[in-house]
Amino acid sequence: MGAPDRMDERLRTLSLVEAQRRAEALFAQADEENPADRIIGDDDIAFAGFGPVFDAYEVDFSRTFVLGDDPAKRRLRGDLAAVFAAGRHAFRADPDITGRQLYAEVERRASDAGWALGGRHAGHLVGVDPHETCDGAVAESYITPDNERPLRRVDRAGWRCRWILEIRLTDEKRGFGGLYEQLIDLT
Repeated sequence: MGAPDRMDERLRTLSLVEAQRRAEALFAQADEENPADRIIGDDDIAFAGFGPVFDAYEVDFSRTFVLGDDPAKRRLRGDLAAVFAAGRHAFRADPDITGRQLYAEVERRASDAGWALGGRHAGHLVGVDPHETCDGAVAESYITPDNERPLRRVDRAGWRCRWILEIRLTDEKRGFGGLYEQLIDLT
């Protein structure tokens, strides 16, 4: 297959936007499922994450919920959205931003808010099972300190790279955290 043309790129973009919309709709229906794997306690924090696959592309979407009145857990939930918004703003503001630079910005925002940034990365490429086959080069497929490449680029097949920003904030002393995750470049 040759490099994609503009129409291919537009159709792929529309598919990703539709996939994000559908993921959000599935997320809104999650309370109807009521899984029995773990009983959530009165003063618990939990997140729901979805990785629906549309047209062979996995589009991650996650949110955190707080039960009870713990002010630290409620603050973490609010800070997840704020750190995500700051990361998306940094991504949009700098057309040449690298994975390293975006990771550093998100990590700084998390620290400024009093949290640790959890996980080994702050996002990943959109793709076919991205955590298994991220373009063959781990650092280049993630928003991580090791990724020195610009995030706005084309992949080996000629497709424009699309990114999921994945914010994991943790309170290391109290042992809880949360997750906020979705597309950053199309929504």
